[in-house]
Amino acid sequence: MKTLKSSVILVLSFSFLLVFASAKTATENFVQCLLRRSPPSYPIAPAIFTPNNHSYSSVLQTYIQNLRFNTSTTPKPFLILTALHEYHVRIAILCARIDNLLMKIRSGGHDYEGVSYVSDIVPFFILDMFNLRRISIDIKTETAWVQTGATIGEVFYKIAEESKLHGFPAGVCPTMGVGGHLSGGGYGNMMRKHGLTVDQFIDAKIIDVNGKLLDRKAMGEDLFWAITGGGGSSFGVVVAYKIRLVRVPETVTVFRVRRTLEENELTEIVDEWQRVAHVIDNDLFIRVTFDVVNGTHKGNKTLRATFLAMFLGDSQTLLSLINNSFPKLGLKKPDCLEMSWIESVLFWTDETSVNALLNRMTGRIHLKRKSDYVKTLIPKKGFNKIWKKMIELEKPMMKFNPYGGRMGEIASNATPFPHRAGNLWKIQYTTNWNEEGSRQADHLIDLTRKLHKFMTPFVSKNPRTAFLNYRDLDIGVTHNGKKSYYEGRGYGIKYFEGNFERLVKIKTKVDPDNFFRNEQSIPRFPHV
Repeated sequence: MKTLKSSVILVLSFSFLLVFASAKTATENFVQCLLRRSPPSYPIAPAIFTPNNHSYSSVLQTYIQNLRFNTSTTPKPFLILTALHEYHVRIAILCARIDNLLMKIRSGGHDYEGVSYVSDIVPFFILDMFNLRRISIDIKTETAWVQTGATIGEVFYKIAEESKLHGFPAGVCPTMGVGGHLSGGGYGNMMRKHGLTVDQFIDAKIIDVNGKLLDRKAMGEDLFWAITGGGGSSFGVVVAYKIRLVRVPETVTVFRVRRTLEENELTEIVDEWQRVAHVIDNDLFIRVTFDVVNGTHKGNKTLRATFLAMFLGDSQTLLSLINNSFPKLGLKKPDCLEMSWIESVLFWTDETSVNALLNRMTGRIHLKRKSDYVKTLIPKKGFNKIWKKMIELEKPMMKFNPYGGRMGEIASNATPFPHRAGNLWKIQYTTNWNEEGSRQADHLIDLTRKLHKFMTPFVSKNPRTAFLNYRDLDIGVTHNGKKSYYEGRGYGIKYFEGNFERLVKIKTKVDPDNFFRNEQSIPRFPHV
């Protein structure tokens, strides 16, 4: 018996050594392949960072925006390739395909679950796009080409340099990378007027699994459709998007008004908000954020609602709109601040200098996010139950982002992003913390899940839908094996509803060997 046991251990040990040796050989071959294929005009060596390089850790950590994934136990890539030219992307794909190495594609590192730079499957490497960040604005045609390594803040900055009367409907966090934000849908505080970021796409450049650089005409309308909201990393490496700029007035108005449960008739105010925010003038977007704060009595907690608005017009017109349609808010003239569009971007991010939009390194924190869509009005009794639950849990916050306007005018299959007409607002569940340690993280993630579960009666059903850019591995993952299609349906239907099957069909055609894969990538049909 002892001899048999020893033999089994010996066989297992030998098998492990073979796998380890094979992986080591594959990674060494990959580096050699990169160097061998690199042309003299575009040397790739300066873009290669391995753990032996003294800059490896800083390059890895710079774009880890969620500090949950910046620990000593987090799996690390065997290599980071900070592509300096589109040709480097092509080489990376061709060399990685030889041994089917897992490639993670990172632009800004804002992926809430670290999918763009972390993997439990090793070895893997990161293709980091941050050096590919060129932005070319053409005000005459009201368009721009934007490389996917740029940030939203850099895009806003460049637009403002060229024009005071143009803007772009994208997110309010300036450090978000263009690659993930745009290819996953993208939305901001002009969504009710202009729709999503993907609704402004004109063209794109993608490097496919064969290393070919394709524009919209060359890739075809199916693939172009897929990368306008279906996530680019399932289909190839998107290196640039051509976007349509939108016109903005010379003066816009913003406000930030706070109300608390103990000081105001908060339920009445929120009830009025839910009835008007999605049908009010399309130029007006009013987000409301709920968090738990200290009450006026020592030791007591209360709920606070922050109404944050962006209006594409002057303050007098805004006041008239609010007083007629949303009088319970009690908006006053001193609450309203007139400014330029680019100044409003700074207001939403609590910055004062436009140069802050060029800072790519702000806002890193430990976090967990989840999402929901609301399709029917919530009863006042329901809101009162929600307030009570939030005070009980204390840490998780919620952000309500109103729909309506342009969002209700675009067909649900116009892009892979299906959440259009029929939605009153989108919920983002937000929990942030600064403390290190897995115990604290587990506790706060659990609180976030409890709030999400509590909200079940009030949100969409069959399926309970979610937003791709609020990446959430709780709703399902794929192991990219024989069951990947069925695993992928678990999260795919929630993210894409009726558009999921078309995305699978396109994936099966353009990437039949599933080279471009991650924990929530679009799967192939099961017969492949």
